[in-house]
Amino acid sequence: MNILVTGGTGFLGRHLVSYLKEKGHRLAVVNSKNCDLREKQNLLQFKDEKFDRIYHLAAWTKAGDFCLYHQGEQWIINQQINTNILWFWKEFQEKALMVTMGTSCAYPLGEDALKEENYMAGEPDPNLSTYAYAKRMLYVGLLALQKQYGMRFQNLIPSTLYGPFFEKGDSHFIFDLITKIHAGKTRGEPVVLWGTGVQVRELMYIGDAVNLIERAADLPNSELLNLGSGAGYSIKEYAEMLCEIIGYDPRKIQYDTTKYSGNPKRFFDTTKVKKLFPDFTYTDIRDGLKKTVEYYLSIA
Repeated sequence: MNILVTGGTGFLGRHLVSYLKEKGHRLAVVNSKNCDLREKQNLLQFKDEKFDRIYHLAAWTKAGDFCLYHQGEQWIINQQINTNILWFWKEFQEKALMVTMGTSCAYPLGEDALKEENYMAGEPDPNLSTYAYAKRMLYVGLLALQKQYGMRFQNLIPSTLYGPFFEKGDSHFIFDLITKIHAGKTRGEPVVLWGTGVQVRELMYIGDAVNLIERAADLPNSELLNLGSGAGYSIKEYAEMLCEIIGYDPRKIQYDTTKYSGNPKRFFDTTKVKKLFPDFTYTDIRDGLKKTVEYYLSIA
């Protein structure tokens, strides 16, 4: 197949591109340097290509409290990126399957197990609302183009991804935990984590995510689909697992309750994905964390 991947040099993008190359697909991989999606004319370099699939992974965001201080920029830039890729799809690639990434923060505040039918219902966390609404608007655009032109898509919502080959300095919570605990062991630095440690989060191993994304792309009907294991652990439990792997005393960890810690409990209802792919086996959390730590130690 001939495939376009946006956001191809991000964490998910690098793993997906590697997987697609191994499968022998022809790829056009873009990032903010070789194709700034804020300007739609930059996509015209591909107007004469005929893509079988477009994997739209590009987004302007970061983990932690980034959303608190860049709300206006997040709205404008993500709307530009998403509108331009949908325009390109409609104008030049109507036959292509569009595979996009949603976000768990688009789900309404107050839910524990996040169900697909509630993705567009209620108010998301106000601290994350501009990014959440930008992702909701992406889904609205997909539905509109499907209804008017019969175009095909899959809108997939991955839980927080982890695994090897993450970028140094990535602030997603699990990589932040690894960095801090390793520094505590090797340099004696205090390990201070945000929040109380009781907030529950779900992780999905990056290899599992890529495999499920490819499986979902082969589905006959357009879907809004959670991609996750449905198993959540508290930040404290993740920290204790990492302490065991790295060799650090978890009793030394301090928790700063004055810092932003997000929703108290967030994990996916995975009834739908497990029904669609009943034979899929998820990577054990401890095995995945061990591989992630091994990679971190190789670049530390």
